[in-house]
Amino acid sequence: MALCSRPWAVSERRLNAVPEAPYVCSMRPRKDTAPERLSAPESLIFAMVTVSAVDREISGDEIARISSIVRELPPFLKYDGDWLAGAAQECGKLLNKPHGVEKVLEVIKTSLPAHLYETAYVLAAEVAASDLEHHDEEERFLAMLAAKLGLDKLTCAALERAAKARHQRV
Repeated sequence: MALCSRPWAVSERRLNAVPEAPYVCSMRPRKDTAPERLSAPESLIFAMVTVSAVDREISGDEIARISSIVRELPPFLKYDGDWLAGAAQECGKLLNKPHGVEKVLEVIKTSLPAHLYETAYVLAAEVAASDLEHHDEEERFLAMLAAKLGLDKLTCAALERAAKARHQRV
């Protein structure tokens, strides 16, 4: 896959590989502006897609992990896989704009209730750990997310270590 021209960009081809379907949740086609507010599940998706995309390529392991999180975890029980594709595409469009990462971070912060800040962080850490590769860009995004959400370093370190431990292979 060709790399995108911007370091924070998401490959449109990769995101478009999942067939589009009508949205099941509040996601709706948006104009060219950044969304002012997302639902809490949409915000969690944006955090996961962004950490996956910051290294310029979304790996198969990362896509599989995002999909399994959406299928299994309580915040996403009302949603299906088709919705995930639409939310990921919306995130990719926002990331491809100037200052896209900062805009995504702002939307995540304004859309998520405070009790889900750690959830957003740990899900992003899960996706970053899923391919068992170290990427500086992912680490920087996690630091930016933690700073934006006001999470302390000790909590973040514990969440990241737990995510890495769950993805170790025998």
